[in-house]
Amino acid sequence: MAEAKEKPKRARLGGLPKKIRVVGDILDELQRDLMQEKWDLVSAYPEQLRSFVPVFTKFTDSVFPLDTPEDKDARVALRYEVGRFFSSVVKLRKASSRKALDEGYLAYSDMALHFDKYLQLGGLYTYYNANSINNEDIYKGFENSLVYANQKKDPPLVRDLVVLTKGPDMGKTGIVIGIREEDGGVMTSNSREAVVKLDRFMGLREIRVVPLKWVGKRLGEQEPDDVFLIPREDPRSGCENELVKCQDYTG
Repeated sequence: MAEAKEKPKRARLGGLPKKIRVVGDILDELQRDLMQEKWDLVSAYPEQLRSFVPVFTKFTDSVFPLDTPEDKDARVALRYEVGRFFSSVVKLRKASSRKALDEGYLAYSDMALHFDKYLQLGGLYTYYNANSINNEDIYKGFENSLVYANQKKDPPLVRDLVVLTKGPDMGKTGIVIGIREEDGGVMTSNSREAVVKLDRFMGLREIRVVPLKWVGKRLGEQEPDDVFLIPREDPRSGCENELVKCQDYTG
């Protein structure tokens, strides 16, 4: 009697998921420094992020190691997101060299989006993905409970704290990290998209790309986005931040 063929085993991931998530922490610090126009600090991030290339490669090959169509397709999808992520890192470096804030915002928002997609595809979210839940159904009849500025007279801009006013994520809050033209479309007030970094949930912050007209500025006094609460080490102290190395201080 022929022995049953042993089922291929997937590799153990060890600390790889934690290392991948560190990139998310670095992106939070980058958001803070970019939005505060700390160009001397922003310029250091591309090199630091490039150091994670082997980590992405190792995780991709470890989480989907089998020679099956499903694993092959998953590896291709993950590698695509990594490629787009690092292409945006190059754009950030160029924007930083010119201190071009709008270009920097676009590059950063693309980085955040493709990193988010990588987390989703790699199964790195630590909670149930509620994409199947349509919040518009929950808010049906209670749309007026959402309070936000007039979207035509006071449209949201990058850095604004916002609430999503339509769509499956209706009612969720976050911050605008980029505003861009719809793919292949002509730039008009009705065709622009907002890249929104949702408020933190169970340690992670998902990214949404939605029509700009679905986004409203929150009104009243608001707590700052949590990236602005991340402490920055004083370079003069000689200390090194856990995530971003301090720059030499010559002042």
